[in-house]
Amino acid sequence: MKLGISIQEALLTADPVGRRHLLGRVAEAGLDHVTFGDHLSFHGGIGFDGLVSATAALCAEDTLDVLVGVYLAGLRHPVATARMLSTISQLAPGRLVLGVGAGGEDRSEISNAGVDPKTRGRRLDETLEVLRRLATGESVDHRGEFFTLSEARILPAPVPRVPIVIGGSGDAAVRRTAAIGDGWLGIFCSPRRYQDTVRRIRAAVDGRSPSWFGLSMWCGFASDGGRARELLGARMESLYRLPAAKFEHVTAAGTPEAVAEQLAPYLAAGAVHLTLVPVAASVDEALEAAAEVRRLLLATSVTAG
Repeated sequence: MKLGISIQEALLTADPVGRRHLLGRVAEAGLDHVTFGDHLSFHGGIGFDGLVSATAALCAEDTLDVLVGVYLAGLRHPVATARMLSTISQLAPGRLVLGVGAGGEDRSEISNAGVDPKTRGRRLDETLEVLRRLATGESVDHRGEFFTLSEARILPAPVPRVPIVIGGSGDAAVRRTAAIGDGWLGIFCSPRRYQDTVRRIRAAVDGRSPSWFGLSMWCGFASDGGRARELLGARMESLYRLPAAKFEHVTAAGTPEAVAEQLAPYLAAGAVHLTLVPVAASVDEALEAAAEVRRLLLATSVTAG
């Protein structure tokens, strides 16, 4: 099991000393990675670039891996994304995992990027095909629905190749992961649904073996469960503009012990790479709680084994 944390707001600061210090504390706490999301202009303009953020973290700390979960790759030209992946691989080879998703929670974000929201799935599929081919370092000719390339080439080719994992749920995520993904990154799903999705992906794969299965989980931390749920609900309502009750069954809240207990079924369902998206009274409390959740889950895994 690997467990990381998403504290992107605290890391996206103009204080480089503070950023390095915080990343150092994440590493010292034994956490395995940091995770960044990605939005161009979400619900009125908020967001940040996932790959730029990942680069800042990779260059500020030398041991932590970074997961982008998830990058709205279909809103960018694949040649530009491939170049960014090549450059990041020169700076920090083997330390980036790229999660990709079609987006859609805010349709205006898609349309304002010049993409018809109705085509975002097909555009992502074609983007992934082009990214895979460009990652080889070979010359690529491509004529598709959205992109035309003539002798396109990206050098140096990333070594090792940047793993691409598919975010989302439902049939589209299963199909994409089975067809081209190195794995799947789930969010907002029950343990039963998570296990079923893993099973469906493995059953649908033809000649490949996706092995990276992850989960991002929003978690509220406080000594009192009610207070933890209150903190979490307020943050999620503000971000997603939906009632907190809609997320309650697919998030976790309470003490680190309570959160670890709520996460354990996902490990049994096949999750290996966990990211906690913590809401707490402070970044320090969030980091300490995440480290304790990791310790508890690892102890549980050893006991179960």
